[in-house]
Amino acid sequence: MQGHNVKFCLIATRDPERMLAMVSPKWMAVLLLTTLLGAAAFGSVYGQRFNRGFGYENNEPPHTEFIFARWQYGRGINGGWWHDYPDAEEHINQIMKEATGINVDRLSYRIVPMSSKDVFKYPFGYISEPGMMWLTDLEVKNFREFVDRGGFVMIDDFDGPRQFQVMQQNIQRVFPDREMFRLDDSHAILNTYYKIDSLYVESPYNVGADAVFYGINNEKGHLAVIICFNNDIGDFWEWIDQPLYAVKPSAEGLKLGINFILYAMTH
Repeated sequence: MQGHNVKFCLIATRDPERMLAMVSPKWMAVLLLTTLLGAAAFGSVYGQRFNRGFGYENNEPPHTEFIFARWQYGRGINGGWWHDYPDAEEHINQIMKEATGINVDRLSYRIVPMSSKDVFKYPFGYISEPGMMWLTDLEVKNFREFVDRGGFVMIDDFDGPRQFQVMQQNIQRVFPDREMFRLDDSHAILNTYYKIDSLYVESPYNVGADAVFYGINNEKGHLAVIICFNNDIGDFWEWIDQPLYAVKPSAEGLKLGINFILYAMTH
């Protein structure tokens, strides 16, 4: 049997038409069924992994003190802005509800197009996959105005030189007059709620380099944008209820998220 499999593979590689001619209709049906089942299984797993990424469902949040606003750039599912939605939002909100005195609910989240005036309704904005983001002029304008009005933006889930360059090009369009600087362990954001000794937190998956945090200040000198490079804090949030990642970095990811949000609400 093993020899026949090897022969079949060689024929398939060298002459696909001959291979199809040799396969009986019965086996063709089996192969087709297997392919369809495999595609269906992949689609199911992919859809679960990215939580309705093919057709996201927006949420009508309850009237709470804090609403987690996920910013949608571009159109449809393009760009990866929806990665980890909505589990990341629900989990960080639930932990924040239980750990702090903030009036927040598990469902206190909303998808907000960056081209919409709705971005100004919520003081905290979250951007996923900025390495796949190409902002329109209107999105650039709203981003800058949002920060100038006192808003706070968390940029997350990207790695590598190419994605960093794309992010940087977009950020320079938004803030041509502002410095993007590397955050260190002395920053006040580490002591907003939880006392965190170090900003370093390992990425949930291997990106080939250390995680780095960058910041941009507003005109008052307060941190207004935090950039989580070579990292995916939202992935820690999404999978916190599953034994996928180690406990310590997962807990650090939650603490950092709550500190970011509390800092945004108090500065």
